[in-house]
Amino acid sequence: MVMEIKKVGIIGAGQMGNGIAHVCALAGYDVGLGDLSIDRIESGLASINGNMARQVQKGLITEEQRTGALDRIKPAQDLDLLSDADLVIESAVENESVKRKIFSQLCPILKPEAILATNTSSISITRLAASTDRPERFIGIHFMNPVPIMELVELVRGIATEDETFEASKQFCDRLGKQIAVAEDFPAFMVNRILLPMINEAIYTLYEGVGSVDSIDKAMKLGANHPMGPLQLADFIGLDTCLSIMQVLYEGLADTKYRPCPLLVKYVEAGWLGRKTQRGFYDYRGEEPVPTR
Repeated sequence: MVMEIKKVGIIGAGQMGNGIAHVCALAGYDVGLGDLSIDRIESGLASINGNMARQVQKGLITEEQRTGALDRIKPAQDLDLLSDADLVIESAVENESVKRKIFSQLCPILKPEAILATNTSSISITRLAASTDRPERFIGIHFMNPVPIMELVELVRGIATEDETFEASKQFCDRLGKQIAVAEDFPAFMVNRILLPMINEAIYTLYEGVGSVDSIDKAMKLGANHPMGPLQLADFIGLDTCLSIMQVLYEGLADTKYRPCPLLVKYVEAGWLGRKTQRGFYDYRGEEPVPTR
């Protein structure tokens, strides 16, 4: 029989982590939300509260659903509070060493049958699983941003992932109301393998002076019917995350077509990471975003 998941732990209360907590709680799961500090957890809970309030205003959920879901989410700064979790999803920064450190702290705490998952958007599931005490119960569950709105989840098995782990994870995603795309364990999987090189090429187009920020985004929105221009999307994702994924592709596939654009590297070095720092390819500090180039 496939194990029943009742309690979900989430490590990382940022945009992705609080989004995952949001949809899990609405689906009826008990949720433990952890991060480095109680301030970060409280900030994540505030975001969830605000996002759910907007869903109520739009008629997508009822006020009773909102209050019930919020009651099911508990702070878990102390990882020991996740000892009874059936599934724990790591949703920290896209940095392999950070993720490995989290797993080393988590594994001694979790019950033997618990599933450990990562929300990584690019890093090898097999390699991350090998750093844990449960590679057969380890899987990639890659949510799209923003989690409450985007329908897709990429489900990625490592070489050791057992069928029971895969089926339990699939049932979990089904209960969240998500559509599943099963990806093989290759660098950046499917969505980011296709999406990030396009964004990187848009940055090269800017770097080489082919067009301005505004003209490149306008060209792709009106010429390719994209809902958001690639540079605007890069700011939304976070330029540090974009760079991390391109580095994984470049190093993992050893092909120069994945070389990160020097301009992307420069923006990240400057700390201009997009919306989360108020500056990236657009400056968000005023009433309206203004292109920075």
